[in-house]
Amino acid sequence: MAPKSSNSKCKTPQDLHFKPGSIVEISSDDDGFRGSWYVGTIIRRASTKNPNKYLVQYEKLFNDKAGKKPLREILDLVQLRPVAPREKQRKFKFGEKVDAYHNDGWWEGSITEECEDGRFAVFFRGTREQIVFGEEDLRLHREWDNGEWQPSLERVQEEKQEENEEEDEVKEEKKKDKLKEEVEPMITKEVKPIEAMTEEKVSKGMLVEETLILKEVKPIEAMSDEKFSKGMPVEVSSDEEGFEGAWFAATIVEVVGKDKYLIEYQSLRTEDDSDFLREEVDILHIRPRPPETIVVDRFKLLDEVDASYNDGWWVGVIAKVLADSKYIVYFRDSEEEMMFRHSELRLHQDWIGGEWILPSLAVKL
Repeated sequence: MAPKSSNSKCKTPQDLHFKPGSIVEISSDDDGFRGSWYVGTIIRRASTKNPNKYLVQYEKLFNDKAGKKPLREILDLVQLRPVAPREKQRKFKFGEKVDAYHNDGWWEGSITEECEDGRFAVFFRGTREQIVFGEEDLRLHREWDNGEWQPSLERVQEEKQEENEEEDEVKEEKKKDKLKEEVEPMITKEVKPIEAMTEEKVSKGMLVEETLILKEVKPIEAMSDEKFSKGMPVEVSSDEEGFEGAWFAATIVEVVGKDKYLIEYQSLRTEDDSDFLREEVDILHIRPRPPETIVVDRFKLLDEVDASYNDGWWVGVIAKVLADSKYIVYFRDSEEEMMFRHSELRLHQDWIGGEWILPSLAVKL
């Protein structure tokens, strides 16, 4: 006998996470808002014909200057995600990718400095800005991928526990070494003259004072200290739609003004294909060629990479590791996935304050 038909349907993750009244985070494709997520609420599905369209209401963005009428928009499902999980306590480190709460939204950036007052300098690639935040305004950056958070909260907590255990072991070793240092002079009954001890204390005091002065945190300024000379090979980025997140090889032709240069692309040509394209570009869109000092035999899941495509290097994330040294790379700006060979990828590096930084490895080059 054939099984009885049933009208009941299994609920999809979409049904569970994006019901009317669900609190979500909302992204935008508008200029100046890329890379940010704002908290809002699902009002309802916007259309019975298109199940992926939702009417949402923002929590902190408003339609009026008085701030009494919350902004509402109809958005596609790809612009929505549940509220990202957050550890109750976390020790942030140099090089970590984080979301920083700024201007009523969460903005993706990388920690570029651990300040002495317990705060952190965060660099935002999209705006080329660096801003200092307290840890209460930071959370570890995560991606919402196929109904799951990457990295998961549980995985991060396990890694943190392992780190804490390693720190405890190091502290225990230091305690043993310190006890040994204190006991040994007592056994040998070695006594230092009072004058020598006094001199030592004064010397240490002076050293501490100098160290504090040297480590004083300076205000974050615009990244415009780099200077480029004629003939220098560089990479150039663009804010034009469809080119966000890409860097193109070029050469400095000449300086045309303060922090402005005439450059010639090495792969982009003029419309009539008569010569290589030349443009005037400001310093915020120019950087030196990244050093080829890191050789990777095999990329890992979630590694941040540059992919060689359409004559440029495009920033993406390894979404899947395939056989035969091939990878699926996800591009956040276009929300697309493409397959690349190992030879078409390189580890992504950021040019920050005159130094190359590998965000995934948290090292300076």
